[in-house]
Amino acid sequence: MRQIVHSAFCIHNATVIAGYARMDRSAVLVEGNTIADIFSERRFAQKVFSPEVELIDAQGAYLTPGFIDTHIHGIGGYGTEDLSADSILEMSRILPAWGVTSFTPTIYPMPEEDMIRAIRAVVSAMGREPGAEIVGVHLEGPFISPAQLGVQRVEFVRPVDLGLMQRLWDASEGNIVSMTVAPELKGMRELALFCIRLGIVLQAGHTDASYENMIEGMQAGIRHSTHMFNAMSRLHHRNPNAVGAVLIQPDLSCEIIADGLHVHPDLIRLLFRDKPEGNIVLVTDSLKPTKQASDTPMFANDEEVYLANNLFYRASDGVIAGSSLTMVEGVRNLISFGVPLESAVKMASANPARIFGMHARGMISPGYRADIVLADSEFNVQMTIIGGEIKYSRTAGRADAGE
Repeated sequence: MRQIVHSAFCIHNATVIAGYARMDRSAVLVEGNTIADIFSERRFAQKVFSPEVELIDAQGAYLTPGFIDTHIHGIGGYGTEDLSADSILEMSRILPAWGVTSFTPTIYPMPEEDMIRAIRAVVSAMGREPGAEIVGVHLEGPFISPAQLGVQRVEFVRPVDLGLMQRLWDASEGNIVSMTVAPELKGMRELALFCIRLGIVLQAGHTDASYENMIEGMQAGIRHSTHMFNAMSRLHHRNPNAVGAVLIQPDLSCEIIADGLHVHPDLIRLLFRDKPEGNIVLVTDSLKPTKQASDTPMFANDEEVYLANNLFYRASDGVIAGSSLTMVEGVRNLISFGVPLESAVKMASANPARIFGMHARGMISPGYRADIVLADSEFNVQMTIIGGEIKYSRTAGRADAGE
């Protein structure tokens, strides 16, 4: 894989999966940090480029928008629970190897002072990223249901508290972009209206909501949902509950963890069949020890975990603690489950960009940020470009990212 050395370059002879269409034998021109043009290989052959434009032959490889992970706790031994900007920066450095160009570090429910420290760590890292760009904070709680904890710790789950929400928002300096909440909690409507005014995307998750609770939540602006099928009230023929609401309501978007273990592949196929594909977002929900050396102690959310069959389990009781998935692995899995390649890429890029209001990201289109992944026929990442700069090259290591 060649290194890009010029401020303008053109990757040609590529299979472009643009986030809105597939374009075989096409070329993408990048100038500075922006996609300047897309055109066919025939037009590429007719164009005359200045010497300042570097030409790169993709040899038919896939060229996709960079992946956006909107639910990730950690990777490589670094996590948000470290309460450290250095750990967030290490996550940024590692993620381009897995095709990620943007991410929202996800913070667990913790003591208030630790949540504030975790938020401030993320904010401190913003603007200093060596790799994937931080687009804001995702709070997974603390206003969630004790009846649907998953691996969250009950002692840190709280009733709705607008004063606490204001303090968390102040600590973020306006950088909380999303928050997982349980729609059925007392005071949730007031919290939802408060958050919507601030532009926070609210996600129904870790919820024991009835179907009616979910509809009331949608009315208040809770229109996204966290790790579909997991840690939410299950479908029942007399009360569709949270799972049923997501399946029934086309405008209620959802995350999916596509490791084939959190959700059975047949249920993912059902979701894809019944849900508008633009409202499904691939996430990893990956934990701090993801891709960490397996012979070292593993901890997530300050509790010991172990890895078995690609899932992390809490050592104390064997409860599933979370995922070891990466975004590119999730895309590959979706394709193997029968989701069209173009749709799988949209779930990892264009869909989260639209749902979370990320301007000029998530598609390969003129005027968009040059956040691009080059992947081989097996969908292994060969190169990740962020803002027009190589942040990962399979043959050269993590260029511009500490190696």
